[in-house]
Amino acid sequence: MTDKYAQVIQESQLYLDLIAKKELTQEEKDWVVKSTVEAFRDHVNPGFLEYRKSVSTDYTSVEWSDSGSTFTDVYGKEYIDCLGGFGIYNVGHRHPKVIEAVINQLQRQALHSQELLDPLRGFLAKLLAQITPGDLQYAFFVNSGTESVEGALKFARMYTGRRSFIATTRGFHGKSLGSLSATAKGVFRQPFLPLIPGFHHVPYGSADAIEMMLESCAFIGEDVAAVILEPIQGEGGVIVPPDDYLPRVRELCDKYGALLILDEVQTGMGRTGKMFCCEHYNVVPDILCLAKAFGGGVMPIGAFVSRREIWEKLIDNPILHSTTFGGNPVCCAAAIANINVLLSENLPQRAAEAGAYMIGKLKELAAKYPTVVMEVRGKGLMIGIEFVNNELGYAVAKGLFDNGVLVAGTYINSKSIRIEPPLTITREQQDQVIERLDKVLAVVSKMAG
Repeated sequence: MTDKYAQVIQESQLYLDLIAKKELTQEEKDWVVKSTVEAFRDHVNPGFLEYRKSVSTDYTSVEWSDSGSTFTDVYGKEYIDCLGGFGIYNVGHRHPKVIEAVINQLQRQALHSQELLDPLRGFLAKLLAQITPGDLQYAFFVNSGTESVEGALKFARMYTGRRSFIATTRGFHGKSLGSLSATAKGVFRQPFLPLIPGFHHVPYGSADAIEMMLESCAFIGEDVAAVILEPIQGEGGVIVPPDDYLPRVRELCDKYGALLILDEVQTGMGRTGKMFCCEHYNVVPDILCLAKAFGGGVMPIGAFVSRREIWEKLIDNPILHSTTFGGNPVCCAAAIANINVLLSENLPQRAAEAGAYMIGKLKELAAKYPTVVMEVRGKGLMIGIEFVNNELGYAVAKGLFDNGVLVAGTYINSKSIRIEPPLTITREQQDQVIERLDKVLAVVSKMAG
């Protein structure tokens, strides 16, 4: 054995021993912070250190454990999680039923053979068909949101035989090549141009703009395969469209023979007060994309779900689209438990009630500090606070972090910050967040003059 490998064995065992520890000494805590920063600097990406420091938090903060609606850093400081991993922790951190399902499955089998029928994938697909709106029937499981969007785009082309798509400005659908072509942030797109051709972007919230683009494409013989939208834009700053927007887009897609793909990666699984955000508008998409909270905040899993006729070519050739780890038994176990928890604990309704309370309190603070806060908007527990400028938004996010509340802006600024706590957040925790935000806003308002 080489000296290099001997060192790797020794170091990896050190990490395993650390993982197994219930409590750390002060010396060990200091070592974890120092070693984490060095590892990110030398082996992950040193840009993350400055990014974390400049966007919302002190980069030396190292998270260590979590439970319910809170997480704790390595030094034991507890934070109320109002970010929720950008919508991952809908049933809370490490929900006992989700953890139990994962452990039970791990004790029997972790990954499937790829050749035999794996039962949990079938069970989960059946549950999805039962809870999704309309006649959505077949599900394909993946590992992330961007993969679910990639699959939806491929299936739209496969079914329609068309090549063009309509997406929206400020939309975010992921960063792999197809989903990035639908995403509308220049900072993410520019280094990778040219992207996949045939994507047209129109202003979000304007059904008229979509109609004009559909007409223009049809006029030049470039028929559109699908319109892809977020029911509420997340990365765009929690932008809620007019109530008639999605119904009108549904009608336009039917008129022009285009599919409607709804990206519910962030809005799905109870986040907005319904199991799926499109249910607020009585709209059924042709393809529905899921991820983030789908794995119960424990395992990474996504899916896209569609009607039977869109699946026909895959029925003829079931390996036309495939994945090695998508829909593996452990992730499916987590997703099954997640659905059970969401429904048995009535979390979509709790999100509606908690969101109404939270938005009301936040609007009171907005009225109290008009030189800092421009607008509060949202639906359920998907809430956005827009500030007068990026600097004030950053100051609020940093102040909240110092006071034990985690929030975050968008990927590239803090002019709008998102409030997306676990749907299990208690009223007491909500009041603590409001109290601490009031305290921070009072300080920041003096900065604003």
